Amino acid sequence: MTQRIPLFPLSQGLLPDGMLHLNIFEVRYLDLIKRCHREASPFGVVGLMQGHEVQIPDEVPKLHRIGTLAHIQQLDAVQPALLQVLCQGGLRFALTDHERGPFGVWYAQVQYLPADEAEPIPPDLQPLANLLGRLIADAQQAGSQQALPIPADAKQQLLAEQDVVHRLYQVARFVDI
Repeated sequence: MTQRIPLFPLSQGLLPDGMLHLNIFEVRYLDLIKRCHREASPFGVVGLMQGHEVQIPDEVPKLHRIGTLAHIQQLDAVQPALLQVLCQGGLRFALTDHERGPFGVWYAQVQYLPADEAEPIPPDLQPLANLLGRLIADAQQAGSQQALPIPADAKQQLLAEQDVVHRLYQVARFVDI
């Protein structure tokens, strides 16, 4: 089953359960975010392979095929044309088709990917899991949205990885334990 959702292309993608802070100032996204907040509906965050986050006339961005639903947790109107938004990542999805819609907002037909199943942590990865738990708790306490310095292309690979244990092995490449 596919569904049509609005997209918010970013240079850094959003992982499920991850937190994303956005400063919204472009007219196309002010309308989108206000509508999603009012209707309590998510939007899709998808990584940019090519192009810019800010709209440039005649530029057609190239989007990654896998993205994540973003659920608005908090919205603050700092000024009439500036919103500060806190979102939490939900289900992952695969783009099946996308097009530019009214006001330059991208829309996509998406197919939702299944949520991760709980898997036992392999014994050799238990120290990594313990470290990640501490890093996430510290980042949440500090109000930070990124606990690990993982490059955007590697995050996109993690997002696309279906096997949760293999994903954890990939994360281990970025952590010195």
